[in-house]
Amino acid sequence: MPLNHQQPGPTATVRSARVVAARKLLRRAVRRSEGAFLADGPQAVREALRFHSPNGGIGADHPVYGDVGAKPTGGPAGRGGVVQVREVYVDAEHAERHADLLALADRAGVRVLPCEPKAIASLSEAVTPQGIVARCAVLDVPLDRVCAGAPRLLAVPVDVRDPGNLGTIIRCADASGADGVAILGDSVDLYNSKTVRATAGSIFHLPIAFEHDAAAAIGALRAAGLQVIATEGEASTDLDDFIDAGGLAAPTAWLFGNEAHGLADEVAALADVRLRIPIRGMAESLNLSTAAAICLFASARAHR
Repeated sequence: MPLNHQQPGPTATVRSARVVAARKLLRRAVRRSEGAFLADGPQAVREALRFHSPNGGIGADHPVYGDVGAKPTGGPAGRGGVVQVREVYVDAEHAERHADLLALADRAGVRVLPCEPKAIASLSEAVTPQGIVARCAVLDVPLDRVCAGAPRLLAVPVDVRDPGNLGTIIRCADASGADGVAILGDSVDLYNSKTVRATAGSIFHLPIAFEHDAAAAIGALRAAGLQVIATEGEASTDLDDFIDAGGLAAPTAWLFGNEAHGLADEVAALADVRLRIPIRGMAESLNLSTAAAICLFASARAHR
């Protein structure tokens, strides 16, 4: 299948200006200054293109990135931040593998840049690059957007440092039907390539907010009508008992803490309830994203 008709011309190399500019987005400081990030691999690119909004962009009132685009108008998904794919880079030697994605880009009017294998590999931090990458506008929205519309279920990672865990929590939130994600405190960058990859495209499906001040954010969650539940391995209340008592019927925001240290005492103290997941076997603990999946799906079941 031919590449996007909008971009005829030679195949881009590692030194091509557009490849060099895109490669800089592997650095957090550049992502922040330019309000853009790279979505690596066919699954991420597919979901970005599916929900692409050609009139989207970063709002002039964006709290981090400033006046670098038109105000969001709302993408096709209707749930997440506005998705805007600015360019797709594809391995020109294996473009046929991604024929469906190139056709999708063409229908969406997104320009495609065919690249030499070394050039496309330079845009990926994966051990085995998959030959296609999209440059996207950042997606995060203000916390009040996540809290709008009487949400029933939110995932709230606090000080999560592992990009795989953060990405998987977002994926679990999406799969459980959560209304959004609020990332609090000193958490890893959402747009880290490992985080984006771990979301498996869910980054484009639901609204995600950042708030450094955890206390202020938790206050906003409670003001939005959500009970705030802290997950703690040493909590006195058992998740199963809380479920049996009907405690998860209420709209809920789940706080998930740091992988090594859990939730800080001052953050956990702000919760309405502290719960532990019962461990029946001999395992010492659960992986953070596994624990998040259990809690989110427990709420999803209670809300049926």
